[in-house]
Amino acid sequence: MSFFEKLDAAIARSDSLLVVGLDPNPEMLPSRYGQSGRMEGLRDWLLWVIDQTQTHVCAYKPTLGFYEALGAPGFALLGDILQAIPDTIPVILDAKHGDLNTSSALAQTVFDRWQVDAITLNPYCGQDLAAPFLVYLDRAVLVTCCTSNPSARLVQGYPSAERPLYLAIAQEARTWGTPTQLGLEVGTSDPAVLASVRAIAPERLILARSIWQETVDLPQMLAAGLDGEGRGLLLPIPQDWLGQDDVGARVRSLQRQIQQVRSGLAQGSASCQLWMPNVCTFDSHPLQNLILQLFDVGCILFGEFVQASGAVFPYYIDLRTIISNPQLFQQVLNAYAAILQDLTFDRIAGIPYGSLPTATGLALQLNHPMIFPRKEVKAHGTRRLVEGNFNPGETAVVVDDILISGKSAMEGAAKLQSVGLAVQDIVVFLDHEQGVKDRLRQQGYRAHSVLSISEITQTLYQTGRIDEGQFQAFQDSEI
Repeated sequence: MSFFEKLDAAIARSDSLLVVGLDPNPEMLPSRYGQSGRMEGLRDWLLWVIDQTQTHVCAYKPTLGFYEALGAPGFALLGDILQAIPDTIPVILDAKHGDLNTSSALAQTVFDRWQVDAITLNPYCGQDLAAPFLVYLDRAVLVTCCTSNPSARLVQGYPSAERPLYLAIAQEARTWGTPTQLGLEVGTSDPAVLASVRAIAPERLILARSIWQETVDLPQMLAAGLDGEGRGLLLPIPQDWLGQDDVGARVRSLQRQIQQVRSGLAQGSASCQLWMPNVCTFDSHPLQNLILQLFDVGCILFGEFVQASGAVFPYYIDLRTIISNPQLFQQVLNAYAAILQDLTFDRIAGIPYGSLPTATGLALQLNHPMIFPRKEVKAHGTRRLVEGNFNPGETAVVVDDILISGKSAMEGAAKLQSVGLAVQDIVVFLDHEQGVKDRLRQQGYRAHSVLSISEITQTLYQTGRIDEGQFQAFQDSEI
């Protein structure tokens, strides 16, 4: 069961969005637990908190730094706490990890050895930091994009209130993984901040932090943070409650209060967006609706665009934005899957960076493990050329987004082959044609594409999405 499946089940069972932080902070240890020695007292206290709250929360969140500060006994304590948490409740390890050198080792420790379900990450090393965690398809990462620390405003609010860094982080992090693997952590008591992140990432899970102040408006916070379905938001329990004898009653009361607000919000906003093609043609392309929707949401543009090679094309294809539209992204995944189901392979290999979300989605949908060749090989750490678990001799299918020259796909395939993997098939969404598939065949690869650029332009012209001049510009470019 994946993290999000486990979380959804826990939310449904407990009817709660509440998360408990299990932090062995000696300064917060209740006096009644201070008589048996510090470590025993911390252990007894946290075990009592779990016992009092487990039927009223959807997740637990131990903060790794508190356990590290206690040394070896602290890691032993973490093991005891993780073992005491019911298997049906997901665990989010609050690590704020930000060191690139140790990412692969930490991912293996927390996900394989400790069996936690998710981890928080610092965003400043970029996608390379998250990648070793994202290859664990049934786990998740929560990227910290905003904190409540007052002195952090000078950094995360830069360069302006209209375009703050924390929103840029939220926007960028969405390209690192799919909504079923990557969420965001937001520390704020300001509903406007929470709403701005939700607007940037409408499809992502948000773990709220530091929301509790005397002046907090819970209905406003929920309205700002919940997604369009009244979900997608996790709320912390006030940390000072954990030392109170009546913590169970307090949590139950807060749980009911949140559900009442959610019910009220749901009654006033039951709506969804529906895309319609607004066209009817006979003998249409089988993927006509997908082509039209890609055009309508801005993934297909016509004009004069300079490519990375320096060539000027009369069109531009940008598939990176589809991950922000779950309904469209699912259609794209289904189109890939229709090709992959007829191929023979052991692992799905996504080409960084554009196709990593697609490869991740396909791995989940087809229940095949995922790997990926690194775009740049690190000069430190493990220096691995290919991330993920695999065995030499296995067959990997390469998943890429667009075939223009075939260079990125072949370079990725070569890296996979250099570590003992076999590569026979390369599957892309869009083929720019002009003989690229033939060149790949000469190199020993079978190339498959969901669509070709001529299929797209012909469909757009037939349905009136582009005019004759635009269509002719494309035709002339192919001569």
